[in-house]
Amino acid sequence: MVKAVTDKTFAQETDHGVVLTDFWATWCGPCRMQSPVIDKLADEQPDVKFTKMDVDENPDTPKQFGIMAIPTLIVKKDGKVVEQLVGYQSKEQLTATLAKYTD
Repeated sequence: MVKAVTDKTFAQETDHGVVLTDFWATWCGPCRMQSPVIDKLADEQPDVKFTKMDVDENPDTPKQFGIMAIPTLIVKKDGKVVEQLVGYQSKEQLTATLAKYTD
């Protein structure tokens, strides 16, 4: 399951383990393509926490990370950003990226 996070809950929700956060917006076509990929990975990878943040409703966190384009995916491990991916990512690309931090 993918959990929606806000500016207020982001730090707390992404401080432990491996966490992928999808920064998106309702009007973004590539974001709508990315979402089902994230949902599928969330079902297949119980060792990774998946979160999403609507950048229109939560402007502070994207600003903190310098996010200028969406979708942007941030992977954190134990609270530290280890990857930042911009644009649509295939399931295979994300699986390979996450494997670097979950093995």
